[in-house]
Amino acid sequence: MIKRREFSWTSGVALAAGLLGGLGPVSLAQAQAGAPSAGVDYQRLDKPVAVDTPAGKIEVIEFFWYSCPHCNAFEPTLEAWIKQAPKDVVVKRVPVGFRPDFAPQQRLFYAIEAMGLVDKLHAKVFQAIHVERQRLDTPEAIADWVAKQGVDKAKFMEQFNSFSVASKQKRAVQLQDAYRVEGVPALGIAGRFYTDGTLGKGMERALKVTEHLIDEVRKGR
Repeated sequence: MIKRREFSWTSGVALAAGLLGGLGPVSLAQAQAGAPSAGVDYQRLDKPVAVDTPAGKIEVIEFFWYSCPHCNAFEPTLEAWIKQAPKDVVVKRVPVGFRPDFAPQQRLFYAIEAMGLVDKLHAKVFQAIHVERQRLDTPEAIADWVAKQGVDKAKFMEQFNSFSVASKQKRAVQLQDAYRVEGVPALGIAGRFYTDGTLGKGMERALKVTEHLIDEVRKGR
């Protein structure tokens, strides 16, 4: 994962190259380590975070950044996990805003969400940035790219610049701070727990930790 406190445009690429191994398979020793424990595999929040899901549903948040190589690598695994998730689990994606220049990509996500285009475009954004090496970090570049995907540019920009999207962007920053997100990708569970690639010793195991915490929530713990 990319650590929040180590973010800079120059260090991000170098750090990413050094940390990609964090998404590798879980070792036998890790698999035999027993049930996840607080303070080791996940953090229990001191102050619960309000959730947006109805009663009887368990909210899981993925914190991500489109330009993060680890988020790109994790996306197919997460998508497969979402498709198999129990019906009482609601997964939400929250784009982080560690710095002001993250804002255009936050607005990109919330704009395509408002237009019902996440399924169509979310993975393509990662593809464009990490495979095609496009810089989608300004409103102009984002708008041009979206138009090339067959989306009405004017309607997209209307959403991109809307009060609703601005409010969601602000809420995303509040959530990342409330969950004390240390880096991306990361997972918030039920407004009460937090885990990431460092705590979980890899994002695939972090999903296993998440499943354990979902069971704990169901049991009222």
